[in-house]
Amino acid sequence: MKRASTHDAIIIGAGPAGTSAALALARRGWAVAIVEKSAFPRRKVCGEYISASNLALLDRLGIGDAWRGEAGPEIRRVGLFSGNASIEAPMPGARSRPAARNGFGRALGRDILDTLLLDAARSAGVEVFQPCRAVAIERDGDRQAVRIQATSGSPGEEGMTLRASVIVAAHGSWEPGPLPSQLGKQSRSSDLLGFKAHFTGSALPPDLMPLLTFPGGYGGMVLADRGRLSISCCVRRDVLARLRGSLARERGGHVPAAEAVERHIMATCRGARDALADARLDGPWLAAPPSS
Repeated sequence: MKRASTHDAIIIGAGPAGTSAALALARRGWAVAIVEKSAFPRRKVCGEYISASNLALLDRLGIGDAWRGEAGPEIRRVGLFSGNASIEAPMPGARSRPAARNGFGRALGRDILDTLLLDAARSAGVEVFQPCRAVAIERDGDRQAVRIQATSGSPGEEGMTLRASVIVAAHGSWEPGPLPSQLGKQSRSSDLLGFKAHFTGSALPPDLMPLLTFPGGYGGMVLADRGRLSISCCVRRDVLARLRGSLARERGGHVPAAEAVERHIMATCRGARDALADARLDGPWLAAPPSS
């Protein structure tokens, strides 16, 4: 049966941007709803590193202590892995004092970070509709009406309508859909396609975060929570197409995009190859459409 609910603000998307906005508004007395299409915890294409300059914000959001308890080791060195070259340098502040004012940055998987933030939003009184997808936004008098539907696949689910004066589109700029904030995209050969994976058993020093460069793209790797190495990268669409085509001709069959990306990085970036030589993939590779 269809239902209706009225709020002061509706946030579409429960990533860090959406939940931070929801928390800020709820703590100022607003009635806030979040609409999130995915069930949590869920992995996300993201570098996952949070710099020390953001730790005060995590404290204001109320998850600073939980983040410190879950995040990976402090990152005290930055690096560059490019071709056969590997360059390292201390993180700013590491030479002159034991740690910066707020410590050093660390990495935490989005499956954990996003859940911490959403739990904090619930505790602040935010009403969460999950897993639900916003399928339309229409003017309704002096408010906006947001029609949502469950994404669980339940037969006969008619959804419900939420109303608010303020709508915040925090669903990501690349996500396609029917909402006015989901603008159409035109594919180009220069589009950057995002990829991300976790590995366990890597040889990357725990305090080092290197930038990776390779023909047609760039990325980075960092030790995150529970010993997981997080690697994320962007690759040009035309370069990826050539890589997949070459491997397909070599093998005589289809080659997944993520496999082509991993082989390309390992073949052209010695630092990444050394770090992942004995590592094991922890879960499948993730991919994201091009950023605009």
